[in-house]
Formats: sequence, structure tokens, C-alpha cells
Amino acid sequence: MTRPGDDVAAVDTPALVIDLDAMERNLERMASFARSARVRLRPHAKMHKSAELARMQIAAGAVGVCVQKTSEAERLAEGGVDDLYISNEVVSPAKLARVAALAETLASRGGRLAIAVDGFPGIRGLAAAMAAMPGRSAELDVFVEIDVGQGRCGVPVDPEAAAATALAREVARSRGLRFAGLQAYHGKAQHVRTVEGRRAAITASAALARATREAVQRAGLPVPLVTGAGTGTFTFEAASGTYDELQAGSYLFMDRDYADNERDPSAPQFEHALFVKAQVMSVGARHTVVDAGHKSHAVDSGLPRVHDPSGRYALAFENAGDEHGVLRPADGGPLPALGETVWLVPGHCDPTVNLYDQYVAVRGGLVHGHVERLIRVDARGALT
Repeated sequence: MTRPGDDVAAVDTPALVIDLDAMERNLERMASFARSARVRLRPHAKMHKSAELARMQIAAGAVGVCVQKTSEAERLAEGGVDDLYISNEVVSPAKLARVAALAETLASRGGRLAIAVDGFPGIRGLAAAMAAMPGRSAELDVFVEIDVGQGRCGVPVDPEAAAATALAREVARSRGLRFAGLQAYHGKAQHVRTVEGRRAAITASAALARATREAVQRAGLPVPLVTGAGTGTFTFEAASGTYDELQAGSYLFMDRDYADNERDPSAPQFEHALFVKAQVMSVGARHTVVDAGHKSHAVDSGLPRVHDPSGRYALAFENAGDEHGVLRPADGGPLPALGETVWLVPGHCDPTVNLYDQYVAVRGGLVHGHVERLIRVDARGALT
């Protein structure tokens, strides 16, 4: 069993490891960017699912964090996070009752809960759930989600923003609800590989968000905030003059898929800080096998990249099943021997994190470091 104080070499495999030094540099770089750009930072905690990490982000300057699920919000609230935004729609009456109860709990602690909507049933369900609360003392912040290119949730944008305006008006006249602004996230733009491609996508989505804000305000409804953005595009949202709040999350760990993007020179330089520690368990004539397969890292965004802090190896990872990964030399060079450690950078950090109960947080690097502490993945499996 891994314990604080252990050398990194003693960490059993497979393990989800945070390089604390790299993560803290990422944390400060993003916080510094938000301060200099004069925008609010509300990182997406669906990525790390940890109350401890959310509290670190808030201590560094974030106003709060986003989540996508009611249960994620509940778990983080239990861990002491008091400003939460469910940046997603909730329509189930049972879940809406939980949302209202959580809003009451956070309000009693001086905190706030927010949520996104894109239809009248969701708004009316929220209002009914809030009205059913015994105290009726809390007010729930509600963002109207507009579709700025993702093609998923959100009302369509038209020249007069009729749909968004109608929803905003419904929120504003509902007791227990407060119209807080617009949710405008363009997820498809996050992994457009070129800087100019991402810039063009966000220029278009920012124009839609700006036009919607102006139309809603012409209808007599102030729009306090436009929120959105991700790790692939946040510099463009910040520069648009339209977005007031950034929701980037993966910057904290910087997975392989985000690192594959052409780097925006106006963005901070983020480092890989999340790794799956694996061990060579079998050796063949032209390959080695590690003990980390599908059950150790998500492959929805592609396979992990092998990271060699020693600089001895150049290795390619091949998918080999639930419990195994095959390594081959990328340049005809040597292979690691039986029992050696191999570090993998996950293709997608969010679903990889959801496979583990805890992080092993390492200080001093992956070669000579030590385990500083274990960090719970509080919202692991929080799908409801």
C-alpha cells in the first residue's frame, strides 16, 4: 500500500500520479492569466473530481468551480467547496429536488449554486423544486445555455435571440431563481489542431454570444455574465470582450490530446502533470508489455503517450486489452527491462481520473521524488 513519505519508486502499479510541482505551476499560470486578462476563472472540476484540488484552485484565485452532474456538485460540497455551477441541464424531478436542497445547503454556508437551462420544462421544474424547500431562503443562479457551435445542448441563436430572451424572462419572473447570464461553450473547438482554426471557431461563437447578450439586454433583461471557454481556446474567449468567465479545466493536468494542439503563443505554457505509473510485466523479442490497459486509462481520445523522464527511451504505446499495453521502440532504440517503471500521459484526463479512487501526489519529480500525500477522487462514479 502506498503511503506518504514513500519514494516514488515504491508506488505500486498501475497508479494515477500527480506531479505536484508541475501541477502547481499550471495552477499559478492559469490564475495569473485570468488576473491579467481581467476575467473570472471558474475551472471545470469534472476533470479532476476532487474537492481538495477544487479548494486549491479557489485559493489561487478561482471564483468557484464547474461540474456537470448533480452528484458531482454534492460530493464537492461535502468536501467544503461552496461556490458551484452545474454547467449542464437537469430535468429529472428527483434530481431537481436534490439541486434545490444543495442550493439551500450552500446558501446556509454563505455559498451559491448555479445551473444551466435550455428549455421551459427545466426552468419550471427548478422553480417548483425551490418552492418546495422548507426554508425558501436560497436563490438559485440560472444560466441560459445557447448553442454557439457545439451542436449539443443550448437553444439556437437567431438574430433577435427570441428563444434565449424568452427563457431569460421566464427565469427572471420565477421565485427562487435569478437570471445569471448566458452559458456559451464551444466544445468542438477545443481540439481543432491549428491555432488559426481555433481562433476562427471562437471568433464566430463569440459573435453569436455577443449578439445574444445584446438582444436580451434590448429586451430589458440585464445579462450579468457570459461564461464558457476551455483549455484549447480560453485565450480567444478572454480576448473577445464578450466572455466574462473562463471554464477551462484540463490545463491543470494537460493530457495528451490537448498537448497535440498547436500551441497558442499567447497562452501560458502548461506541463503534463498527470501520469499513469505502469510497470513492465513481460518482455518479448521486439516489445515489452506493461500492466496498464483499458482499465487504467481512457482511450476515447486516443492512446496514451509514453513519457520518459530519464531520456533513455523513445517508445510507442499500442493497445493490447483491459490489463495490458504493448510498447515498441519508436526509433529502433532500446526497450525497458522487466520490472522497470513506465510513465503514461493519458489521452483524456477526465475519464481516466474516473477510473481511480485516489491520486498519488508526488513532490520532487517522477524519478527522485517522494509521495507527499494521497488525494481522494471524491466524485468518482458521480454520474447522476
